[in-house]
Parts: sequence; structure tokens; C-alpha cells
Amino acid sequence: MFTGIIETLGRVSEVKQDQGNLHITIVSSISDQLKIDQSVAHNGVCLTVVGINENSHTVTAVEETLLKSNIGELRAGDLVNLERCMQMNGRLDGHIVQGHVDQTAICVDLKELDGSWIYTFSYDASKGNITVEKGSICVNGISLTVVDSRDDAFSVAIIPYTNANTNLQNVKPGNSVNLEFDIIGKYVARLLGNNR
Repeated sequence: MFTGIIETLGRVSEVKQDQGNLHITIVSSISDQLKIDQSVAHNGVCLTVVGINENSHTVTAVEETLLKSNIGELRAGDLVNLERCMQMNGRLDGHIVQGHVDQTAICVDLKELDGSWIYTFSYDASKGNITVEKGSICVNGISLTVVDSRDDAFSVAIIPYTNANTNLQNVKPGNSVNLEFDIIGKYVARLLGNNR
């Protein structure tokens, strides 16, 4: 389980195809503190550490992960949001995040305001996922608050700290991001029959 509070940024150093899987190596300030078989969120996707080499670690993404997320789009040099799993005695600063990406979205608008940014993302509503204004959404692993909710789109406001310390700084209109919708909202939607 995660909180959506990004711990650090990593940089992809290598991407290798292996049959239907993708092995991704990331250089980061926490790589040397990880252990083999540890779960780490990469852009919001919970992936298992399969290799460690000094200041880098390697994870493997399987076909299901590649189909539901933007992990398959990663290339050498890309920045990746990293978060280690939550400690049970820690504070839940963001919201409950499982690291199970529901679907991707496309950035359709970016407005730079005086000291903040408004991102608007569009997603396929036929999958049954919903957002609510002032509710939580996880975008590329970042716990954010929805400021404008529509049937197939939503907006979030980004403060300078989040912009500087996550890979949202590189997201522009046309780019895809990973979405994990609020777990409570998903259960409520299912109970109310919104299970397309």
C-alpha cells in the first residue's frame, strides 16, 4: 500500500524487452536502500524489484501492466516518480493508493497560473471509473485533489513543490499518465451499479 506522496524521482537508464515483459532499470537516490522482492511504486504502478546494482534497481513489467499503464512508453532518460510502500506506523499524508493502475488518461490542457498549474486530463469513461470534485485521484503515482470533475475528464491544481519534485514537470498536452481512482469511490460505484 502507498500514499501517493512521491519520495524521489528516478531516471530510466535502460529498457529491455524480454518476450512479453519489459525490464526497466532506474537510477535513483533510494536504489541502494532497496531489497530484491520489494514493492515500489513507479509512476503509480506497484512493481517488484528484481535487481540492484549500486545506485540503480531493475523492475519487470508484465503484459497486464503494460496494457493498463504508460510504463511501456518509458525510454532511457525519462523521469519516474518513486514511492516505497507505506510503513504501518507512518502518517497517511496522501490517500490510500494500491499501486494498481486502473487506466491511462491524456493531458488535454495545461494552464500556467501565477505560481501554480492546472492540468486537465481526459479518460475513457466507459471503463466505469469516476472522479468527484474535491475527491482524491492518483496521477502517475501522485496523490492529488480533483478541482473540476466531468464524466470523462477532470482537472487538478499543482503547487510549485509538486511540479519541481515529480515528473508532472514534463507532462504536456498529448502525453499519457497513469490513473488510479479512489478505492472508496470504486467500491461505492460498484455498489450503485456503475460497473461497466
